Amino acid sequence: MSSPTQLIITRQRRAILEELDKLTSHPTADEVFRIVRTRLPHISLGTVYRNLEILSDAGLIRRLRTAGEPMRFDANVANHSHIRCLGCGRVDDAEVEPAECFRVSPDAAPGYEITGFVIELMGYCAECRMGSAKD
Repeated sequence: MSSPTQLIITRQRRAILEELDKLTSHPTADEVFRIVRTRLPHISLGTVYRNLEILSDAGLIRRLRTAGEPMRFDANVANHSHIRCLGCGRVDDAEVEPAECFRVSPDAAPGYEITGFVIELMGYCAECRMGSAKD
């Protein structure tokens, strides 16, 4: 039997990890399901949701939570920022050095120990900008 800190990489988990690693689009669970289903036709949506949660809890992938938007997943677990398109909801990596653009005062949140922060840039992707130029 494996120890609690050792995660068994099942066929389903391997497929999810491999497909996420190919993508830079930070897909939702439903998008991951549609992609992985081409490799594993009998996989269920529940299995994908459950395994995304397990892989995220194990630190092998990252959950991206955005207010009012579906949760997205990222194979890149290194600390980095994102940009979200306000038109289509697409999420991409953004090259931001947080220490250079955001300073937190020790008094910013009395009673809290601040352990980090998330920067999310917002704008319009090239496709949405091109689409609005046609209208």
